[in-house]
Amino acid sequence: MTNADPHAPRTVVPIEPALLIADAFDQAQVTEIRHSVASCAHASGLRGQRLDDFVLAINELITNAVRHGGGRGWLRLWQEAGVLVCEIADHGHGISPQRLGDRTRPAADTAGGWGLWLARELTDAMEVATGTAGTTVRITTGLPTQNPTPH
Repeated sequence: MTNADPHAPRTVVPIEPALLIADAFDQAQVTEIRHSVASCAHASGLRGQRLDDFVLAINELITNAVRHGGGRGWLRLWQEAGVLVCEIADHGHGISPQRLGDRTRPAADTAGGWGLWLARELTDAMEVATGTAGTTVRITTGLPTQNPTPH
């Protein structure tokens, strides 16, 4: 058997990201989970404004999950290849294509509608999968490169 043999058995080794948080939440846990995210993101190397922005984006998304996604959600936070990734899922009725496609900044006097816009603006990337069974939003932010300490 050679490597070119199309019938050769394949070995797939899953790559396990460094999972930092995997937790369900509802309104009562919003503050607690925000503090956990801040602590884990800081321990992963985020600092200053980038840390504040990432935590604010996540807070907006978990608040959206509670308000619009059935009152509760699921958060996973992990680190991979120089980025910190957070995924928030809910079981709401989904986000309308019009709302999802609207990338304009909400009016300053608007009380709601800031969550998705802020999450998109405050992170390096945002992906949304939505439908009648719920919504999953994944955001990422780059981690600073670690400089080796001189001896």
